Amino acid sequence: MRRFLAWLTFEVVIAATLFGSAGRLDLPWFWGLLTVHATLLAVYLALIDPSLLAERMCPGRAGRDRGFRAGLSVCILAHLVVAGFDAGRFGWSPDVPPAARAAALGCYVFGFTLSLWAILANRFFSSVVRVQHERGHHVVREGPYRFVRHPGYLGMLIAIVSESIVFGSMWSLVPTVAFAVVLVARTALEDRMLRNELAGYDDYARSVTYRFAPGIW
Repeated sequence: MRRFLAWLTFEVVIAATLFGSAGRLDLPWFWGLLTVHATLLAVYLALIDPSLLAERMCPGRAGRDRGFRAGLSVCILAHLVVAGFDAGRFGWSPDVPPAARAAALGCYVFGFTLSLWAILANRFFSSVVRVQHERGHHVVREGPYRFVRHPGYLGMLIAIVSESIVFGSMWSLVPTVAFAVVLVARTALEDRMLRNELAGYDDYARSVTYRFAPGIW
């Protein structure tokens, strides 16, 4: 029941932000993306390790990344509000063809699924940057962690960029640029902390050389 209520509350907040800023409900691509998001999130809640869910909802100690988390939240909120204003009220962006929106929705599913795969493969994927000694934290090398060290963050970025195209709002990409900057900075903080505090991470980083995107960084 707690999982269901958390899921329902989160979806209602997102929908209220989007449609409230849009001032209308007749936006089929908004509804389509929300349906996909709700479905994938429901799968995530059904499969996630209960101890990880508890950690993500109530992390043990607020880490040194509090400013980064606040920045990411503000960027996402701005992204949704701008998308609503653009697509629903003012039409700042040029029309995006349905085929481009459909392709972007496929990329959104890929990005979201990559993030969920990373969370399900890593039972220490917390909402704060910290080493979870009380949960037996160790280096995870399975799943997408075989290819990059922070695949969950990569999936988030793919999803939020694709989301702008699905919404038909190029202006909502502006907060997304800030989101990417904050996300990369948080990734650097997390990588440095894990190298210093998590046994075996330094060896893992030498074997998986890319931090965020294969062949790029």
